[in-house]
Amino acid sequence: MPPMGGDLSRLRQLNALTVIKTLRGAEAATLSALAERTGLSRPSTKEVIDELSAMGWVEEVPPASGTMGRPARRYRFRADGGHLMGLDIGAYHIRAALADLDGGVIAETRRPAHPGAPLEDRLAAIEQAAATCLALGGLTIADLWAVAVGTTGLVGPEGRVIMSASIPAWRDLDLGGLLGEMFPCRVLVENDSRLAALAETRRGVARDARDVVFLHIGRRMGTGLIIDGRLHRGFGAAAGEIVMLPEAGWRDGPVDLNDAAIVPDGLPPEDAAGFTLAAARDGDPTALDAVARFTDKLAVGTAAAVLLLDPEIVVLGGGFSRSADVLLPPLRSRLERVCLRMPKLSASTLGDECVVLGAIDYAIEHLDQLFFAPDAPALRPPVRPATSPPGPDPT
Repeated sequence: MPPMGGDLSRLRQLNALTVIKTLRGAEAATLSALAERTGLSRPSTKEVIDELSAMGWVEEVPPASGTMGRPARRYRFRADGGHLMGLDIGAYHIRAALADLDGGVIAETRRPAHPGAPLEDRLAAIEQAAATCLALGGLTIADLWAVAVGTTGLVGPEGRVIMSASIPAWRDLDLGGLLGEMFPCRVLVENDSRLAALAETRRGVARDARDVVFLHIGRRMGTGLIIDGRLHRGFGAAAGEIVMLPEAGWRDGPVDLNDAAIVPDGLPPEDAAGFTLAAARDGDPTALDAVARFTDKLAVGTAAAVLLLDPEIVVLGGGFSRSADVLLPPLRSRLERVCLRMPKLSASTLGDECVVLGAIDYAIEHLDQLFFAPDAPALRPPVRPATSPPGPDPT
């Protein structure tokens, strides 16, 4: 039976989504190549490309300089047709990163912060970090389609920070609402350890892994969980809060490394753990003892997560990932004693950028659901071509 009008419209939308999925994150392609990769006929591919070009999702790429003869037309996804921002709001820092629709970072900035700073001061620092990042990228706040935020604490589904031990001013705060007044687009707020875990599965050592435990280890300790390829929050957004278990000894962070006897007087507190880890790398016995005590505690919470979830991989991330060569061997030894099946144990390659990159990936997921999901109402135009009427804002 031939397709009816509604069926034809749906078919065109699905064809368009297939072409966009093929082009995103890939090199520019010719019509023939797209037809082969998507399984569409060449005339259907041409029709889809013309429609997507008119809406602003796709554009023709100029031929390479020096090309002889009449080259085949090539097309690319317009990742630069829209922009988003990721924010990492920690107790001691604020990071902002500007990215395109494929997650390519265009500009970054970082500002110091203090855990006890008044709420107004911290919000002002966030606004300044975002403004500086936009200026570096040559854009304005009106160019943003979405802003995703990773922050410390227990974060509810609507962006309210229920509690935060690291930032007292965050307690029972509608952070999503406050930032929504700052940015004229959709604002998403999530726990920073969860976004760091997301970044690892999208662009890090756990890329494409379906079940992941991420250890967010630095001045404080936390975990992020990926289950069956999806970010796991739990019923009340409290999944992974092992820090609340006294027996794990995570609440005080790396106290064993900070208080090691070899740490010289006058060293800034934020540098104490790094000093101890460096000394352990050089074989200092006192430092090695401090590392052993720290990894004993780290292993308790990690083993609990591994035995409960049976992950494919455990990733050591956060600031201490730079010292993975010191921390992973004793951690592996302790886990092997109790884990029924030992997962792969790896160090993050994203370092301190894990949260802000995860925020970018989280914003992309939101935009993908808005525009590119099979059940999205329509493939709405993201830009306003001169020959087309204005499209709706992606908010």
